[in-house]
Amino acid sequence: MPSKIAVVVPKYGLVGGGERFASEITERLARNEQLEIHVFANRWIAASNRITFHKVPKIIFPRFLGPLIFAWYVKWKIGRMNFDLVHSHHWILNADIYSAHGVPHAGWVRNVRKRSPSLYDRAVIYIENRIMREGAKNCFLPVSSLAMDAFRQEYEELPGKWQIVHPGVNVARFSTPDRAACRAEIRGKYGIGAADTLLLFVGMNFEVKGLDTIIAALAKARNARPEANIRLLVVGRGDEGKYGKLSRSLGIADAVTFAGTQVEGLERYYRAADIFIMLSAFDTFGMVVLEAMAAGMPVIVSPNVGAKDLVQEGINGFILPSPRDVEVGADRIVRLSGSELREIMGTAAAQTASMHDWERLTEKMANIYETLLADT
Repeated sequence: MPSKIAVVVPKYGLVGGGERFASEITERLARNEQLEIHVFANRWIAASNRITFHKVPKIIFPRFLGPLIFAWYVKWKIGRMNFDLVHSHHWILNADIYSAHGVPHAGWVRNVRKRSPSLYDRAVIYIENRIMREGAKNCFLPVSSLAMDAFRQEYEELPGKWQIVHPGVNVARFSTPDRAACRAEIRGKYGIGAADTLLLFVGMNFEVKGLDTIIAALAKARNARPEANIRLLVVGRGDEGKYGKLSRSLGIADAVTFAGTQVEGLERYYRAADIFIMLSAFDTFGMVVLEAMAAGMPVIVSPNVGAKDLVQEGINGFILPSPRDVEVGADRIVRLSGSELREIMGTAAAQTASMHDWERLTEKMANIYETLLADT
């Protein structure tokens, strides 16, 4: 008889790192005939017919009731259905496994948003604190050492068992498009020369992701090595006017191109570029970094990007000393503007990414399930 598994995530299969993590793993786990998978969510995009979905009502107003109602409703619903294991990608009150896609909410409000907690924040913090008090038998899976360290700093003692489980990547999707064809297509579309060194940024929040520092570093790198004609292609949504103005003030307006949001065919942008860069002020993981590595690019990241766990300094990428270190950022760009080193490090990056394919991660999660089920 198959083991009955409950998976909890507010938005299943929709945009977001945690949502993607949940759906990529759950869809693959559902292929295992020894598991009967049920998903509890507000909204979902389903692919597997082996998953049973259960609607969780969403409270929009007053907003602070949303996390409380979600947690209590899921507890009530799951409590009536006799599950062998509950895996939550969200803070609820009755899970066996918690995949922690973020950092402690109180610390996020205090250190990243730098605000006083709202009623909504207090509701989330209440649920999280209760889990930390009562989770002695639970398994916690933070997505990076950055997240793990944040929990250690926020709580004097962590309950249960903790294990870092990084997100995965579809290696085949990002590594197989023909590189020459992608370079010709994408570079031709935006007027970027075949011999230009192309720096790629992918992100939906230019300010948090450090685009201003990247542009400033680019200006210095171009001055240091003008013959490389280093260019920047910005993919994503943000205040293009603000950063276009910054580029003009630094005299590199012609070297910065804004491509907007690219949902379909994003892998072709990765394959067309030479170097990937993301200097976030804070990013619990940053799945785009792993996607870039899978595409065979060396990466430059800030120390506040959780994906730094996968970056070996000078081997497959570089980690800057701080998110706003323009001088070192420019130096790393210049170093990678040479094709020989870039190709060696890009090959190493692809090898690293190959160890984090979603299939491998699914095997790891299945083993975690198996161990917990054996202990019950």
